[in-house]
Amino acid sequence: MNPAIEAMLARYSLAGSADRARALREILQEIALLGLWRGKFFEHAAFYGGTALRVLYGLDRFSEDLDFSLLKPGPDYSLEPYCGYIRDELKAFGFRAKVEVKQKSRASRIKSAFLKADTLEQLLVVGVDGPRGLPEIRIKIEIDVDPPGLFRTEVRALLNPIPFNIKAFAPSSMFAGKMHALLCRAWKTRVKGRDWYDFVWFVGRRTPVDLRHLEERMRQSQEWVKDGPLTAEAFRDVLRRRIDSVDIAQAKEDVARFLASPDTVAAWSKDFFMDVAGRVAVE
Repeated sequence: MNPAIEAMLARYSLAGSADRARALREILQEIALLGLWRGKFFEHAAFYGGTALRVLYGLDRFSEDLDFSLLKPGPDYSLEPYCGYIRDELKAFGFRAKVEVKQKSRASRIKSAFLKADTLEQLLVVGVDGPRGLPEIRIKIEIDVDPPGLFRTEVRALLNPIPFNIKAFAPSSMFAGKMHALLCRAWKTRVKGRDWYDFVWFVGRRTPVDLRHLEERMRQSQEWVKDGPLTAEAFRDVLRRRIDSVDIAQAKEDVARFLASPDTVAAWSKDFFMDVAGRVAVE
């Protein structure tokens, strides 16, 4: 086994097949990021979302996908040139995967690609056994080619599998993106508990919400159409109304499979979220 992969694997508990699959997914995610760096992807784009929070800032829940934003709008931007870099990087560490752009039937501001790999085959690469019939690992790679403006970025170092730099949204801009998802995502019949988990995590870290970037996002999605700016009080009012309507049981159910222990959401209730909302800082 490659020594760098062995060191990455040592970070994880490998007690069960689910633990092993999660460890493999995260190792593949980080190798994919290295491939993107080699392709100079971060000269044009920044990393954000749940996996960025976990990889770069220590979010204590698992995350599935790799989400990015262009630094400025580019509707014709394509992920196609970078698929080869990801495949080559995975191959260099002994892994085999398909990395392909998803062709969409109509124009969209979100461009997508998928990394797909046979889970058992890749587990054997890292010297770990697993049962037959494990589901295929699928990592969605998405980039917003028409990003709302006024976000801030910073450069963060990843040390594994080799040292390299990633351009990412600054934490306050990440929080703004997460609040936009929490406040404006159409729930239909399923609440995304991961949004609520990350909300609590940001507040616990005393990360302020980048209010200007949140307003840009809400204007783009037409959730804020007033002439005046989004004020801190207006934001808090929208947040309180969202808390009033959330189905706590559904939120817990959604996030459960991304947690090492369900006890981390045992305290969730509308009163709990109202308390947390009262502690949100803005900038």
